Amino acid sequence: MIDMAKEEKYLNDKLLLNARKPEGKLGGELIDHMNENHEGLAKWSVSHLDISQSDIILDIGCGGGVNVRRFLEMTDEKVYGIDYSSLAVERSKDLNRESVENGRCEIIEGSVCDLPFEDGSFDIVTAFETVYFWPDFVNDLREVRRVLKDGGIFFIANEALPIERDTRQQELIELLDMNIYSKEQLEDYLQEADFRQVTCHIKQSKDSFTGDDASWICVKALK
Repeated sequence: MIDMAKEEKYLNDKLLLNARKPEGKLGGELIDHMNENHEGLAKWSVSHLDISQSDIILDIGCGGGVNVRRFLEMTDEKVYGIDYSSLAVERSKDLNRESVENGRCEIIEGSVCDLPFEDGSFDIVTAFETVYFWPDFVNDLREVRRVLKDGGIFFIANEALPIERDTRQQELIELLDMNIYSKEQLEDYLQEADFRQVTCHIKQSKDSFTGDDASWICVKALK
């Protein structure tokens, strides 16, 4: 007899493996899931971000392109997205096809480790549910800082904070080779990367994938 609980966990884990770099059919399913179920986090977090119509914005780890589309509605300037998953780039371009074709949007395949932009290119750089996977966090933060204008904003939104003695969270950390940062860690790393005026907001909510209790966090830091 099949153990349905184990089978469901196995399938969920196979799907979650694509969280780092979506690929293939399961990667597409995960992108669809994130587009739909991270909307609550995105709306809540962006409410803490002042965006003007003259802001030029880059979304790192743009995934399926929902936040790129959101920013296109909030600014009159060009919006950029970057992701190191070719599938995510394709899906993000599809979602924002009209804006890509008329030159208001550009989606690029690339890595946060080596952003293909000139110094001081952006007013705002965002990272939704992605810093968990950045390979060299402080140096990657410095790369973000490089492409920001003086006085520019770097904005992080995460659906998870560390939970002590949480077996499932530890399983996910090991499964995905990820880092879940505390408020204090994010503040310390941003300051180490020479950001200033770091502001954090936290909200108690639910994990969009498991439905478990979770803490959302958004962080704003200035160059």
